Amino acid sequence: MLDVSIVIVSFNARSHLDRCLQSLHFAPPERTFETIVVDNASTDGSAEAARRWSGVRVIDAGSNVGYAAANNIGIRASSGRNLLLLNSDTIVPAGAVDKLLAVLEAEPSVAVVGPRLVDRNGRPELSFGPMVSPWNEFRQKVLLSWQTGRLTGRLRLPDWVTGACLLVRRADAEAVGLLDERYFMYFEDVDFCAAIRATGQRILFTPAVQVTHLRGRSRASAPRETKRAYRRSQIAFYEKHHPDWVRLLRLYLTVRLADI
Repeated sequence: MLDVSIVIVSFNARSHLDRCLQSLHFAPPERTFETIVVDNASTDGSAEAARRWSGVRVIDAGSNVGYAAANNIGIRASSGRNLLLLNSDTIVPAGAVDKLLAVLEAEPSVAVVGPRLVDRNGRPELSFGPMVSPWNEFRQKVLLSWQTGRLTGRLRLPDWVTGACLLVRRADAEAVGLLDERYFMYFEDVDFCAAIRATGQRILFTPAVQVTHLRGRSRASAPRETKRAYRRSQIAFYEKHHPDWVRLLRLYLTVRLADI
């Protein structure tokens, strides 16, 4: 069995995807791995570009099935004992995947590991946090935004790490039924980590591994659709985890004239 399967979901992000695959090609992990790209019916030639890289398996999802469902397609088609969910807008430096695997293997009680994410200028991203709730959403977006550098400087055991770069043991992912496909985009990583924590396993953030995240491709290319997807997933998350807050959330979004 391979050490890790790298699953990348692609949707109209050809240049980013090409850069991501280039980073994996020219500085591949030393451990045994496979790279699977699941393309959500891109119209910009993403799938064709990915097929030009040797060793990359491309799966056509047939339509834009969303991030969670596309990841599940890739996971089910993979064979690694560990799974690395990776955004197409990431750049993976040499040794990063091997280091993540080493961290995971050194911690038997940990099922998920996430690295420190930085933008193209090296500025850190707050890529982990407490379980999503009304207070924690406000705290994460407003109160903690200015503390990102300090918060991402040390090892932590948060409730979730972002799915932009998330390493998980296959056995733990399968034990919770993979990602919940009710989330088209957004909140699926928080929900996934919550399901894994419910089994008694832990989530780990490590600053010892750093990956570049070029963020914002979906928001930039289709801001209206992205906002709709975020709000739909937000409501789905609250319906599942905080049902008593759903009515108030819908009222709040209506007042803000959010298109959901």
